[in-house]
Amino acid sequence: MTTLTAVLLGAFHGLNPAMGWLFAVARGLQERDQGVVLASLPAIAAGHLASVAVVALAVGLTGSLVTATALTVLGGVVLVGFGLWRLLSDRHFRWVGMRLSHPQLAAWSFLMSSAHGAGLMLIPLFTGLHAEGRSLRGGVEVAALHTLAMFAVAGAIAIVVYRVAGLTVLRRAWFNVDRMWALALVVAGGLTLAQA
Repeated sequence: MTTLTAVLLGAFHGLNPAMGWLFAVARGLQERDQGVVLASLPAIAAGHLASVAVVALAVGLTGSLVTATALTVLGGVVLVGFGLWRLLSDRHFRWVGMRLSHPQLAAWSFLMSSAHGAGLMLIPLFTGLHAEGRSLRGGVEVAALHTLAMFAVAGAIAIVVYRVAGLTVLRRAWFNVDRMWALALVVAGGLTLAQA
C-alpha cells in the first residue's frame, strides 16, 4: 500500500505544472529544441527528490515514535496551514528567468517542491515506515519511487505539450491547478493529523 500511494502521489505531483514540466516545455520552446525539454527533466526530478528526501531523512533519523508522532502532527499542521494559505492567497511563486544551468534548475526544483509541500505530503508514509522499523531505507525507497513516478508523468506531459500543444493551448485551455494542489495539501494534512 505504501508503494502504491507513493507512486500515485508522484504521478499527481507530475501532473502539476508547478513541479517543473511547464518550465521544461518553456525552455524547450524558447530554444526550439525538444532535447532541451528532455535534458531539463532529470535536473527537475533531482531537485524534487532532494526536497522529498529531506523530509524522509528527518523522519527516518528521529529514532523514536514520540518524535515521529510530533513530526506527524507538525507536518499535518504545516500542510493544512500551507494549503489554506495557498487557497486564500492570490500570490504565485515567481522565478527570475528561463536561462538556467542544470544545477540552477535542480535548485529551482528543490525550492518549488519544498514550497509546494511535496515532501510534507508524504509524511504519513514516512512515519508509517518508521513505525514498522524500516524508516531510513524505506524512506529513501519511497522517495525514489515517488520521484520516478513524478518524472515519468511530468516527462510524458512535457513531450506531449511541446510536440502537440505548445504554450498557446495552455494559455487558452489549461486550468489553474494551484487551488486543486492547495486543497490536496489541506486534505493530506487533515489525514496526517487524523493518523497521529
